[in-house]
Amino acid sequence: MTPSDQGDGDQQTQFPEDRGNWTGKLDFLLSCIGYCVGLGNVWRFPYRAYTNGGGAFLVPYFIMLAICGIPIFFMELSLGQFSSLGPLAVWKISPLFKGVGMATILIVSLVAIYYNMIIAYVLFYLFASLTNNLPWQYCGNWWNTDLCLDHHVMRTGNGAVPLNLSNTVSPSEEYWSRYVLHIQESSGIGDPGAIRWNLCLCLLLAWVIVYLCILKGVKSSGKVVYFTATFPYLILIMLLIRGVTLEGAWLGIKFYLTPQFDLLLSPKVWIEAALQIFYSLGVGFGGLLTFASYNTFHQNIYRDTFIVTVGNAITSILAGFAIFSVLGYMSQELDVPVQEVAKAGPGLAFVVYPQAMTMLPLSPFWSFLFFFMLLTLGLDSQVRFSSVLGESFMGMFKCLVLWLYKRIYFVCAQFAFLETIVTAVTDEFPYYLRPKKAFFSGVICVTMFLMGLILTTEGGMYWLVLLDDYSAGFGLMVVVITTCLVVTRVYGMKRFCRDIHMMLGFKPGIYFKACWLFLSPVTMMALLVYSIIKYEPSEYNGTYRFPFWAEALGILMGLFSCLMIPIGMVFAVFKEEGTLWQRIQQASRPTMDWGPSLEENRTGMYVATLAGSQSPKPLMVHMRKYGGITSYENIAFQIDKEIEEEEEESIM
Repeated sequence: MTPSDQGDGDQQTQFPEDRGNWTGKLDFLLSCIGYCVGLGNVWRFPYRAYTNGGGAFLVPYFIMLAICGIPIFFMELSLGQFSSLGPLAVWKISPLFKGVGMATILIVSLVAIYYNMIIAYVLFYLFASLTNNLPWQYCGNWWNTDLCLDHHVMRTGNGAVPLNLSNTVSPSEEYWSRYVLHIQESSGIGDPGAIRWNLCLCLLLAWVIVYLCILKGVKSSGKVVYFTATFPYLILIMLLIRGVTLEGAWLGIKFYLTPQFDLLLSPKVWIEAALQIFYSLGVGFGGLLTFASYNTFHQNIYRDTFIVTVGNAITSILAGFAIFSVLGYMSQELDVPVQEVAKAGPGLAFVVYPQAMTMLPLSPFWSFLFFFMLLTLGLDSQVRFSSVLGESFMGMFKCLVLWLYKRIYFVCAQFAFLETIVTAVTDEFPYYLRPKKAFFSGVICVTMFLMGLILTTEGGMYWLVLLDDYSAGFGLMVVVITTCLVVTRVYGMKRFCRDIHMMLGFKPGIYFKACWLFLSPVTMMALLVYSIIKYEPSEYNGTYRFPFWAEALGILMGLFSCLMIPIGMVFAVFKEEGTLWQRIQQASRPTMDWGPSLEENRTGMYVATLAGSQSPKPLMVHMRKYGGITSYENIAFQIDKEIEEEEEESIM
């Protein structure tokens, strides 16, 4: 234990502040589902599947889910639930690596800024759907050019007349680029142009919605998620049923699922599968750890891990059916191959699918449902991320106050996004910010709204692409790899499994141990090396290449998050006393107050770290105080016995 942290642990034990817990049995599970099932399931997985082998892509997808997805998911949930701490304060497990938590907060902050801009676009289209005729249905509007051609004039006479579409633009594409973005008035990222006030108001509304959802912490967002996590499934099923009943739907489904097994020999396909798993489950962003930190100590997160990860994969596959059935109908209507209408990312959500909606009866109704589904999917992720920041900054504020008070020479350095931010900060400064959590959450929302204003300009899409490409790239992989190595090598696999045993009543099996020790970190390192070797400069829409200074800025964004780790190490080492090696050893050990947050859960070896505990048999003191022997206290007996045996072996 770190001597310098003992005083802080005593203070926190004497003055605990109510952190809050999930109020319902399904709050945590639905929050995780809403966090993982997001926009990427709708606009990234289907495109990645058909470009990387179709149905054959499912083979590497589920293998990577087993090697990287499920083990790292379970590790993050275990850390959060065991400690009841956010992604910054959880590094009491090894203060030397607290920079990993700071890197997480930096990454989440950057992602939260541009992610809410995507929600603003969704709100814009949602309001635009409240009309009799969708505004992107026909040409002839002031924003259209002479190249505009809509599908209503593509059939003449009694038969279908194929037209040359190479030099034409659909009304939905011009609506997106020339009306919503107004990007024609910007020459590039260095020329942002004027603020688009309609987008600015949508962004403001998006942040207001996020703030209201997390106003009461998990007590409010835990209830909101009952709607935001389940309603997208209802809409997705409606879109799926409508899609598969359309004429020509089988063309898209066949294109989506036709296996190309020869592509499995390409390393790119396996890398793409791992990337889809990595970003779809949201590991490394701190959201999973934040959710688990609000659980009761004995919540069965082992079961929840498999429900969420497998459910996320099934949802991605179903979304592919819903998307490609409509694209198949669209390709038949336009008399073009499916690959010419299939796109990924914003191009699918704001150009291709809206155009497909105009071909359906009651098009405004289906358009409204689609964008309302995207809104609920996006809000789940955004609100959770924001909470991580809040808890983290509160922790940093507490460290600053303690530094000033003690005069020591050291300073501690959406639902999911914002929840992650708020939770991370408030856990660091529980005495000062937790009572003012609503006010502090508002400050974060206002600050991020102001930082995101550049995204509402005429050239804002260029900045959004830059943030999307670099904010959570290799920096996020470094965070996850470091976390995995610290938990298994520095903290110790045996001790980590012992903590899970105390919490769940059983130890992880050989599958999890093999993945944590070798398979997961090696696979993620291969991903990191591959992404560096195959680096390609960012571009927008296949035509605009970013200037050198913009590329350098993006690379610096990724590097700066990585630099938080060595910077945190330097601060941690300076905080300790002794020689350099002694300082490193002390900073790498858990703090005195590491362990379960509630006294009644600190059985076994952790009772000895409670304030005022002087007994050589801490478990017996714990039993006399709380009474009885539960099944989990029997586990604590076993753990104490294991520790004694290990000490005897080390002496011999």
